[in-house]
Amino acid sequence: MWKTLSLILPVLMPSWRFFKTIEPSPRVQWRFLTDKNATTGDWQDFRPRPQAVTAVQMIGRLFWNPVWNDNLFVVSCAERIEQQRTDRSITEITQRILADSDATQMNPQVRLVQFRLLFVHRDGADLVEDIVFVSDPVAQPRGPSC
Repeated sequence: MWKTLSLILPVLMPSWRFFKTIEPSPRVQWRFLTDKNATTGDWQDFRPRPQAVTAVQMIGRLFWNPVWNDNLFVVSCAERIEQQRTDRSITEITQRILADSDATQMNPQVRLVQFRLLFVHRDGADLVEDIVFVSDPVAQPRGPSC
């Protein structure tokens, strides 16, 4: 009986101490490249947070927010890459960047996409960015040709 109660009690009264430490969350940035030797390209935040959210949007997000859930998955993949690189985590992030960039892609010369992970933390009054991972450039799949 006590064993069952000890298993059920944390579900009924959760503890907010499930984090051992609170650390910065990795940020994902991406850029387009024209070829593998290119080193320039503007890094852009992947799915940046909106500047403002209305009350109606906040209430709606309580019940349905698949984009935020997907963003949490991307963050967990980024944390896995930082701790121990796995091809699957790199592939998951790359696929999401490619899917999001298909709609915004305008330049036909762009052939590759690359992403990086960085942590932002405070050092006194300054914000410091630590780049922890830069992916290899990945070719963008071309649409079906007729």
